[in-house]
Amino acid sequence: MDDFRLKVFRSVALNLSFTKAAVESYITQPAITKHIKELESLYSTRLFERRGNVIILTKSGEILLNYTNQILGLYQEAYFDISALQDIKKGSLSLGASSTVGQYLIAPILARFHDKFPEIKMSLQNGNTEMIENLVLNHTCNLGVVEGKKQNPNLKYIDLMDDELVAVVHQKSKLSQNLKIEIKDLAQIPMVLRERGSGTLEIIESALFNKGIKLSDLNVIMWLGGTESIKSFLEFSNCIAFLPIRAVQKELANGELKIIEIEDLMIKRKFWLIHLQGQPQMIVETFSRFAFNIYNKK
Repeated sequence: MDDFRLKVFRSVALNLSFTKAAVESYITQPAITKHIKELESLYSTRLFERRGNVIILTKSGEILLNYTNQILGLYQEAYFDISALQDIKKGSLSLGASSTVGQYLIAPILARFHDKFPEIKMSLQNGNTEMIENLVLNHTCNLGVVEGKKQNPNLKYIDLMDDELVAVVHQKSKLSQNLKIEIKDLAQIPMVLRERGSGTLEIIESALFNKGIKLSDLNVIMWLGGTESIKSFLEFSNCIAFLPIRAVQKELANGELKIIEIEDLMIKRKFWLIHLQGQPQMIVETFSRFAFNIYNKK
């Protein structure tokens, strides 16, 4: 039922790239261009304008994006409400995710999904990306949430959301007096990081390596096995840590933690929903749409 042209338009608008939108929409770039031109013809206005090598939304494009989000959101709500009258009312759903993803991203969705479909029994298993992929492959989990796209041909990967890792310190730390540093200063600052083998650590290591910094260059005084452990450690130390911004929102809001801006360093990652290739079960399809709608509804 969704208007595919609007979905294409939103993909271009959010990525500000016809190429990325083509990959995301599984169609060619000329097809993306055709859909955008059809919309511009329909509304008799330009939706994008090019400035050098980049494109930006026009004022008309910004207006249409606002309405597009509302329209596609209503499509999703209609889908959920109609599904609630069908076979989706009962059944079970088993998900797999890392502990951090499960706690901060999936648990809130599970609670909201339960409100919508109270008779569906749900469970959540924790593990790293490889473990979650195997749980889905051996039918232990219907659906998984993983970090990084491994391209297993037996799995379908659905782009769920982007996440950012930020450098934080406790407000009681002497480091909180300087909220911006140069990347070269990192080597001199005491740091606490996730344990070896953590997907989060791999993302941090890769981002720093691209800037010419190895983990061995850092002053790491502690390796801890979870986000909550790191937050507790920061309270009693003069250390800095890289944590998912979604995991520290409450602490940032109440002033317990502060973000340290590191010049020329931004650490981003993607989370993917995964299920077996082929037509997914109704419950899997509905939960996937539900989760995507929550994290992509602007």
